[in-house]
Amino acid sequence: MRLLLTGAWGEAGQRIPELETMGHEIAFMPQEKNPLPIDPAWPEGVICNGLFLYHPIAAFTALRFIQLTAAGFDRVDLEAARARDIRVCNARGVYSRPMAEFALCGVLELYKQSAFFRAGQQARRWEKRRDLRELGGKRVLILGCGSVGRTCAQIFGALGCQIFGVDLAPMALPEFEQILSIQAPSALDEQLSCADVVLVTLPLTPETRGLLDAARMGLLRRDAVLVNLSRGPVVDEQALIRALQTGALGGAVLDVFEREPLDPASPLWALPNVILTPHNSFVGEGNAQRLWAVIRQNLAQQP
Repeated sequence: MRLLLTGAWGEAGQRIPELETMGHEIAFMPQEKNPLPIDPAWPEGVICNGLFLYHPIAAFTALRFIQLTAAGFDRVDLEAARARDIRVCNARGVYSRPMAEFALCGVLELYKQSAFFRAGQQARRWEKRRDLRELGGKRVLILGCGSVGRTCAQIFGALGCQIFGVDLAPMALPEFEQILSIQAPSALDEQLSCADVVLVTLPLTPETRGLLDAARMGLLRRDAVLVNLSRGPVVDEQALIRALQTGALGGAVLDVFEREPLDPASPLWALPNVILTPHNSFVGEGNAQRLWAVIRQNLAQQP
């Protein structure tokens, strides 16, 4: 297959000899925003992240395979791909472990008042807190029960949490006590109102954009923690800020935002009940090997 690799795959350069041994012809472009190094009619396959944000997929007339280095599909026109019978594969399972560990870490930081004790350590101040919380026994609602959601369910479940899920369709998975459909708004609202922790791992689609709006934010418990690791626009950011500022929501662990990088003027930076990171939750030392395994398998299955 004639493959175009981009620098979005960090190991692309060192994997070229192996790909060539597998019988593929390779072209490489370090930056996806740059002009294409080949005629767009040349590639039959592409390994990329946001390439089609800068280069129209219609120009790739021979394309029949897209391997994304991200878990989300929102940077590809899936309707156009389906219309042309282009197979689109994501990096399913590659980032699930580090993201689930990150979610757990963020919730525990808030529950165990890590910022307070870190400040005390820096100030050499010996001061106890009597309001630390336990995660065991808490009710965790996971919005999105794919690979990341399931791994979150395993990790939080191992600590004794009750795990409930909401997905695009109802299903049964061993890690969850129950999974409801996003198509049933009243069921989603009921689950939100009794959750101690809400984890957002849903893909960004027209159906999920703004899912957690001001009305649903108002359903959350005052001591609840919201974790968003998927895409910022799934959550109404202004409604979230108001809920955090007024104490209507206990805290948030945020790795994604409506616009990235996050505006330095955003109130989120200074809120004491927020753990804020720059879209970094997916990072882990096992990613490279897992991604290569996914790419190799998907290429082997390509006709």
